[in-house]
Amino acid sequence: MRTITALVFAAAMLAGQERLVEGNPKSPVRVIAYEDLQCSDCAIYRKTMDEKLLPKYAGTVAFEHRDFPLGKHLWAKPAAVAARYFDGVKPELGVAFRQWAMANQESIQPETFEAKLVEWAKLKGQDAARVKAALADAKLVKAVQEDYEEGVARGVARTPTVFVNGEPFIETFTAEEISKGIDAALAAFQTK
Repeated sequence: MRTITALVFAAAMLAGQERLVEGNPKSPVRVIAYEDLQCSDCAIYRKTMDEKLLPKYAGTVAFEHRDFPLGKHLWAKPAAVAARYFDGVKPELGVAFRQWAMANQESIQPETFEAKLVEWAKLKGQDAARVKAALADAKLVKAVQEDYEEGVARGVARTPTVFVNGEPFIETFTAEEISKGIDAALAAFQTK
């Protein structure tokens, strides 16, 4: 498995917003994932990305993140805001936070989220006061809300919803299914 440092990260400007991109930010093939950091199916997709999709496609495909915190998940929205903050500090840090949040969903509770966030941030050499203040940053909150609204406009209702050049994969799908979609998208661009 590749490590975070072996992957390419970028903050791409799309529709006026910075987007966290893993893989090749210049690729015409876009895999856009609407995710909720408290969603167990999103955690499965994240693991699939890390173990199967990124090792295979990091050089040829752009994997973009969109925040889609569901109302039923009480710490998902502040987690999305925190992820946006870390993206701005360093894209690799934003990805590491997403990985950590999804891997630790069972141990994070709404009442412990902030303490666990601060603990994780300190382990990564981040200033706890800045991290806590970021949770109320209107610009970050707005960016998360805009992703959510964009998802709703595209018909997203469940997470993860992943679009491979517009083709949707919703909630539960296999690595093989999404790989076929990626391969088809890559082939379409190679024939142009």
